[in-house]
Amino acid sequence: MRPSNHHPSGNLRSIVAMLVAVGFFALMDAVLKALSARYPVLQIAALRGATALPLVVAYITWRGAWHTVARIRWPLHLLRGVLGITMLALFTLGVRELPLSAAYTLFFISPLLITLLSVPVLKERVPPAHWWAIAGGFVGVLIALRPSGGDLQAGLVTTGGLAVLGAALCYAVTAVTGRLVSRTDSSESVVLSMMLMMAVGAGALAAPQWVAIAAGDGWLLLALAITGFGGQLAITEAFRHGQASAVAPFEYSALAWGLGLDWLIWQSLPAAHTWLGAAIIIGSGLYVVRREKRITEVHANAEHP
Repeated sequence: MRPSNHHPSGNLRSIVAMLVAVGFFALMDAVLKALSARYPVLQIAALRGATALPLVVAYITWRGAWHTVARIRWPLHLLRGVLGITMLALFTLGVRELPLSAAYTLFFISPLLITLLSVPVLKERVPPAHWWAIAGGFVGVLIALRPSGGDLQAGLVTTGGLAVLGAALCYAVTAVTGRLVSRTDSSESVVLSMMLMMAVGAGALAAPQWVAIAAGDGWLLLALAITGFGGQLAITEAFRHGQASAVAPFEYSALAWGLGLDWLIWQSLPAAHTWLGAAIIIGSGLYVVRREKRITEVHANAEHP
């Protein structure tokens, strides 16, 4: 197995991009939860792609990057499009039934899945510290759900819980596939193809049960466009420059967003065991940040004594 050829500074850059992406997506998920009470999940997936598409087109035009969009590997983009539609539909179904913080906690199996996939698919060498950090975060997830009580079992046997776990699997495969695509294709082509296939593909699937959009929901669609577009750009950047196994643990920062949004919008706070799990999860992520920073400083000192 060959080692990864990524410089640690690329990992730090990707970690920052991931934290930004998680913030955008958490806000987007709050919008999805609000919309899910009134519209079918496939229609919401179509709206997510359609609302972001004008921003993507404007961004590519601003960057003068249309020449990079023409040269893409369609099979992998099509796979990511199918996975993206499935993931968003399943996750929207999940947050319709579960609080954001509970949905995120179930979704946190995805960084572990990404790490497992990065070894055979991306041929990455996963440092022991990353394995320990991800394992620690996963233990935190179990504590937050308190599997000895009813929370985990209740979450898993509901449609919402199963939907979130399915979304986590789709996300893990999408993330690793995105890393493969980004080795040859531009960030612009990755984002454009995803939004286009989500708008067209999910739109076609949602058409038979399409519900007319209420005029009062226009501001929600605008928020969906901005947060979805920003999150997609940031997460594409995260997996382009960094080692997947180093970037993945920072998905855990979504729990802090979920807790805050649950309290702010729906006036719900988690039990003490969820706070304990959150502390372990976030602590695991901070450990990797500190380790990456130390490695970067060592490399910098070696290059510029």
